[in-house]
Amino acid sequence: MNKPNSIGLSTSTALVVANMIGAGIFTSLGFQLVDTINTWSIIILWSLGALMALCGALSYAELGTYWVRSGGEYHFLSKAFHPLLGYLSGWVSLTIGFSAPIALSAMAMGEYVGPYLGISDMALAFLTILTISFMHSISIKRSSTIQNSTTLLKILLIVLFVYFGLTQIPEDSAFLWDHSWKEEILLPTFAVSFVYVTFSYSGWNAAAYIVDEIRDAHKNLPRALLLGTLFVSVLYVLLTFVFLRQNPLEAIQGQLEIGQITAISLFGEKGGALISYGIALMLISSISAMVWAGPRVTQVMAEDHGLWRWFSRKTKNKVPLRAIWLQTAITLMLLFTGTFEQVMIYSGFVLQLFAALAVAGVFAVRRKNTTKSGFRSPFFPIPQIIFLVLSLWVLIYLVFAQPLETGLGLINLLLGFLVFKLDGFYSRKLEKK
Repeated sequence: MNKPNSIGLSTSTALVVANMIGAGIFTSLGFQLVDTINTWSIIILWSLGALMALCGALSYAELGTYWVRSGGEYHFLSKAFHPLLGYLSGWVSLTIGFSAPIALSAMAMGEYVGPYLGISDMALAFLTILTISFMHSISIKRSSTIQNSTTLLKILLIVLFVYFGLTQIPEDSAFLWDHSWKEEILLPTFAVSFVYVTFSYSGWNAAAYIVDEIRDAHKNLPRALLLGTLFVSVLYVLLTFVFLRQNPLEAIQGQLEIGQITAISLFGEKGGALISYGIALMLISSISAMVWAGPRVTQVMAEDHGLWRWFSRKTKNKVPLRAIWLQTAITLMLLFTGTFEQVMIYSGFVLQLFAALAVAGVFAVRRKNTTKSGFRSPFFPIPQIIFLVLSLWVLIYLVFAQPLETGLGLINLLLGFLVFKLDGFYSRKLEKK
């Protein structure tokens, strides 16, 4: 029997696709090309990102079908290791895990279409975040409709983009197919470039945050995670190839609006303007997906901790309204206080840390799951080891290459620890009453 206010495989897969295809793929290549210019190096970067995301999806599918509850890393880490780790993960999800990517996507959208509409990029980003948050405050059915329609449009536009990018002969390109990739992949800057890639692939775990809202989660959660991740991985490699093929290196090196620059190269100024609107619609889909998934972590966390209890309430339509608007407030604060690159790296370090810890939780599941129920990650423990090794590589280089942003991430964790202690004191006080 289907649960009321629940979603099926198509919507949960659309949620994964929409979460993954966001600002990163249309903005991060320019930053990578500042220090990593060999085409083989770039293709290796995005292929490694795909491998890592698939390994993560396999791991989260096992975690999510053994510990069946919404909340993602918050729930997994609380069960696998200790409630403190789960709490810190929930704190990160609340403060930057979803808020930062939403802010980044909104910034990018403002950059793409703000000039055409005659409105400042920040004003457009602000209004977009408010509007989408309001739409998701109505019902899960409304959220599902928004997500499916915007994701379908996103896929059609990207397929169109890839088709013309592969079939039109460019005047010049950023291709560099020599042997310098052998030196580039050993440089610290290659690891930092990989941070941008991992950020672009983030979202492969999106369906794990709303397990309670997925029908037949034991079957549909693994399918949604793996199908969505595999599909986006193929699109990403193709899109990266198109960006490099259709632009000279100097035109995109260090630039934010890679998609817009490529669209103008392919279709001219007028066509580029239309494609920029299309990219903005894609980013709306990404914002929508994160506005849907993020508050579910906060709501589940609030059920377990007295300090946050007020945010655990749902409407009669099962919408965590209070959690949605808490996330919205934090998103708007990030929007107006950080630059694009700072927010990306700051959020990337902490998110990668907790994703790695969650994947390590699969080893705990294997010890506990004596009945071998739920999804079992094939080739265990190879996918988990690959994910953990790549994560460690990224985290170590970030500490040395971006100490300010990494330090801010660690300070955020310390603040989360202090809030955890305050929460414990407040909860004990409530129990005495």
